[in-house]
Formats: sequence, structure tokens, C-alpha cells
Amino acid sequence: VGYGVARARRRARAGGDDAGDVDDAPRATKTDDDAPKKRPIVVYMDGCFDTMHYGHANALRQARACGDKLLVGVVNDAEIRRCKGPPVCDERERVEAVEACKWVDGVITDVPYEVTDAFTDELFAKHEVDYVIHGDDPCLLPDGSDAYAYPKRIGRYKEIKRTEGVSTTDIVGRLLRMGARAAGEAVKEEEAKEATFCTTSARIAQFGTNAGVPTDAKVVYVHGAFDVFNRGHIDLLRQAKTRGDFVLVGVHADAEVRARRGAEHPVLNEKERALSVLACRYADEVVIGAPAMITNDLLTTFNVKVVIAEDDEPYAVGGVDVNALAVERGLYERVPRRHDCSVLGVAKRIMENRAEFEARNARKTKSESAYYAEKKHVAES
Repeated sequence: VGYGVARARRRARAGGDDAGDVDDAPRATKTDDDAPKKRPIVVYMDGCFDTMHYGHANALRQARACGDKLLVGVVNDAEIRRCKGPPVCDERERVEAVEACKWVDGVITDVPYEVTDAFTDELFAKHEVDYVIHGDDPCLLPDGSDAYAYPKRIGRYKEIKRTEGVSTTDIVGRLLRMGARAAGEAVKEEEAKEATFCTTSARIAQFGTNAGVPTDAKVVYVHGAFDVFNRGHIDLLRQAKTRGDFVLVGVHADAEVRARRGAEHPVLNEKERALSVLACRYADEVVIGAPAMITNDLLTTFNVKVVIAEDDEPYAVGGVDVNALAVERGLYERVPRRHDCSVLGVAKRIMENRAEFEARNARKTKSESAYYAEKKHVAES
């Protein structure tokens, strides 16, 4: 019995002035709003994120699953040159790529390559980081010690699974071969890799969304190769997002890209390219292996209202502009290409520092082989 009711009954039994009156007024009770707010768990992961690919994105996805807020540190250019050699992409490009990843809540720039105890303490105090995250591949300092020994020792370290079959080393190797062939050199076929990326339905679901195209959305369709995903692609998708509510991206099939650009293309296959696009916060959905030609069926199925192509220059199949139907229906918009980051342009950067990249790749290939030789199963977040 509530306190007010009990008091009234006692007075009634005692014949008090308010006998017979029952105090039924509601009493204040604690609610969920009164409970102290739980501070979000902040996790931190850092890296170079050079030629950012779906392996990086999957690491960030797993890291985000370890907490409520993910902060990402991007190592500066000078530190990369000092410790590894020249980066393919400069710091501005790498920061922009990380910022565009949909699992990232904030970016810390200009971080050191070596994770010192002092820097880790700064993460804990200044940025309120709860846990430092890294993959299951070993990360050693120049003296051979574990770069993450300190957060491990104090119980503020969490480990995630490295994505099999992809690395910056692997992509740089592919681009080195492309650049050499473009220069007219005879190039050996790619040697068998220690691991091959296996696209599963679960992986696509992890990167994608369960939501379909909203019936009342203004759907913007963007299509192209999206090979070696870069700031040019990010800017294109960002612009597309301003044209509507839902950005649908058509990632051209490997055969389409090869027919248009040559036998050395694409560097990444259509599933690898699709995952990189899906990780971008400006893309809502992807059509994997999309045809180059815009068709009535595609426009109708997805209720497309605006069409934007990857390139400004005309693109024809069998002498017909692939965007002709969109142009005819008044759906096509030309979007300025503000960053020229073609695959061949990226390959050219690598070829300009060829000796350094080849030497670095030789070292990294040995360390990756050692990793795969000792690899043990790690459950993925």
C-alpha cells in the first residue's frame, strides 16, 4: 500500500479530521531519464590507410563494433617516409578517405607511426579513449618490441581480425605491374598469393544495408568502374548525395571495364570495388556488376530520378552513348570532376618511386608470408 493511502487509513481509524479521505495523489518516482547517463565507449585505431581499400574499411567496421564511438588516427607523411618509404597518397587524400568511411566518428591527424606510452596516455586523457584497437597481425617497433605492449599490459587493448587476401602491399604490387606494362615492359604473371579474398554473402551484408530504396526517395544513380577507390570517387558520390535522398551506385562488371580500358583493367575485381563503395558514407546501395548502358529496366526498377556518370568524357558502347536514355528523359546531370585520380595516375605515382616501392614490397611480402604461416583463427567482430 502506498504511503499516502496508508496514512489516510490510519487517520480514518483514529477518527482524524480527514477521516474517510484517501490521498490518491501520484507520487514522484524515478524514471530512466533520471538515471545517470552512460558514457559512450570510445575506441581508437590508427594506421597509414594508404590507397585505402576494403580491407581497411573492414578493420574500421570491426573496430567500431568494439565500442560506441570510433576515433581514427592517420599517420602523417613524414612519419611514413621515415618508417616505411614514400606513401602513394598524401596525408590530405588519406584523411579524406578515412573521413568518408561510414564507421568512423572522428579523425585525429598527424599522429606518430610509433605508438609510444606517452601518446597512448594522451589518447586516454585528451580524447577519452577507452580501448586501443589493432589487427591480429603483429606490429613491431624498430627495436623489435610490441607497439601495443602498454595498452595490452593495462587491459585497454582489443584485437580484431585482419581481412584475408588484401593489403596495400598487394594493391601496390598490382599497380607496379600495370605501370610496367604501360611502359612496354614484359611483366611476369602475378605469383600465387598466400591468401585470396573470399567474398561471402555475410561480408556483403556487413558492408551493406538492410533497408531497400524508400518509395518516396529521390534516387540518384551513379555508375562507373570505381577502381582503386580514391578522393575523386568520394567527391563524385558526395556531389551525388546533394542531388537527392538516396545514392545508388552501379559498379561496372569486370568485363565492361576491361572492354573499355584494356586488358590490364580493372586492378580490383567487381566485388572488391563494390565493397569499397559500400563503405563510403555517401553511397546508400550498390548494384554489383552493373551494365554500362543505362536501360529502361534499370531506371524503372530503382525509380531513378537523376543519373550521373563517373567520367565527363563520352562513353559509348557499340557507338551509342551509355547515358543516352537518361539524357533523352531529362534525367542526366553533368558533374564536374574536381580531382583527377585515375588508376593510371595512381600507377604513375608508384612508378615515379619504383625502386623504393619494389624494395618495400619485397620486405612486406616476406613479413606477410610469415604472418600467414603462423596465422591462427580469430573470430571477427
